[in-house]
Amino acid sequence: MKFDIVTIFPSMIEAGLGEGVVSRGVERRLLEVVVHDLRRWTMDRHRTVDDMPYGGGPGMVMKAEPLMRAVDEIRETRGTPSSVVLLSPQGRTFSQAEAARLARLEHIVLLCGRYEGMDERVRDMVATEEISIGDYVLSGGELAALVIVDAVSRLVPGVVGDEQSVAQDSFSRGLLDYPHYTRPAEIAGHRVPDVLLSGHHADVRRWRRKAALVRTLERRPDLMATATLDEEDRALLDEIRRDRREKS
Repeated sequence: MKFDIVTIFPSMIEAGLGEGVVSRGVERRLLEVVVHDLRRWTMDRHRTVDDMPYGGGPGMVMKAEPLMRAVDEIRETRGTPSSVVLLSPQGRTFSQAEAARLARLEHIVLLCGRYEGMDERVRDMVATEEISIGDYVLSGGELAALVIVDAVSRLVPGVVGDEQSVAQDSFSRGLLDYPHYTRPAEIAGHRVPDVLLSGHHADVRRWRRKAALVRTLERRPDLMATATLDEEDRALLDEIRRDRREKS
């Protein structure tokens, strides 16, 4: 899978990709990530990527032409991308389902904005979609690009060594993950649940499934409306509700 990231701060992206899952995916030749300095496609000696907004107002606006030239060259040298993503607070909110959708593509270009935003013609003429990683404001799209590359790369087969781990991640079924424990079995009176020490795999699996449902109901009940639940999950939900009624 190929990623091309266009930014005015390439070292910021490169530092974020230098360790961890994405780095290992690149080493294994499962991922190809190329970071491009937008200033390469400027035409003046000052390498200008922004200008004052028409109509006045605060801040500066990123110019359309360097971004257009950048994507044209990527298309010519790296192949036609499956998607050109403008990272913007106005875009569709990124989620695990969005990560899974993007992971099915072969080639993604990510455009990192800065300043007050980009000339609207980048949206009209270059980008094929807009994505936001949340309802808050960042200084630029670089952190958003790193989030998307990391989340999508985890879903590319072979990038994460233990694919079962990926399947059990939070949000993989629309639920939060179950609690995790490791040695020692007891710390300051806080003991690991006995079922996890039992060696009974069926009981452990059932406990984890139920614990994921409990945690989701307690912390993110909004997720239950769209979670992927099977008959066992629904039976466990009935059990959880009975337990709550008995305690109340």
